[in-house]
Amino acid sequence: MPQSTRDISWLTARPIAHRGLHDRDRGVIENTASAFAAAIDGNYAIECDLQLTRDGEAVVFHDEVLDRLTTSTGWVKDLTVPQMKALAIRGSSDHVQTLTELLSQVAGRVPLVIEIKTHWDGDERLTLKAIDVLRTYQGPYCIMSFDPDVLRTLHRHAPEILRGFVADGGFDDYYDMLPLARRQELRTFSHMPQSRPDFISYRYDALPWAPVKAFRDAGNPVITWTIRTPQQEAMARRHSDQVTFERYRA
Repeated sequence: MPQSTRDISWLTARPIAHRGLHDRDRGVIENTASAFAAAIDGNYAIECDLQLTRDGEAVVFHDEVLDRLTTSTGWVKDLTVPQMKALAIRGSSDHVQTLTELLSQVAGRVPLVIEIKTHWDGDERLTLKAIDVLRTYQGPYCIMSFDPDVLRTLHRHAPEILRGFVADGGFDDYYDMLPLARRQELRTFSHMPQSRPDFISYRYDALPWAPVKAFRDAGNPVITWTIRTPQQEAMARRHSDQVTFERYRA
């Protein structure tokens, strides 16, 4: 696993605020402008998530469905951007942002670690939309995904964009919906020669894991998720170069 020749030192320079520096008790909800503003104030890198709307736009939202985070129900993919922006975020005065709005808010002040959420169906539209929106952005950023197909799309259409593989070993029941060959690909990293990630973002309590160790031993950066206590951070830093955190200040 050769070391990337591209500069990605900014990725490990500062802890990464998971979905922004959110705090529900203070009315600061994940993946909102308020959470991103708090991360900027703390000089933390920002991890965030993208979903695709019915009208083909990239919005900053973690879940496929609306129920947990909004007062509505249904699927993000079934709503347009105006409909998404009209939703009330539970416990907050914020509204859903588009990727374009997020970039305007951050304006290069801190790095962005952007996760493309996947439906595991080979649909490239969200990845291609993110590439298009990010083409003129001047701040530090990277794109990552659990889905190697997203990384393959990035490599084909925008090889200049730093890309990362998000993983947790692929043993969770969540993966039972995938074909065995795909589950094996996620567990063994056999996709790496085609997806060619510049970094790995790995679940901290699934480490050490031999493929991750080999990747890091080759000089490539590894970040971990999701760290919620200083004790977890100490554990994670034994096997990684930076942490993605929430619920405390890393």
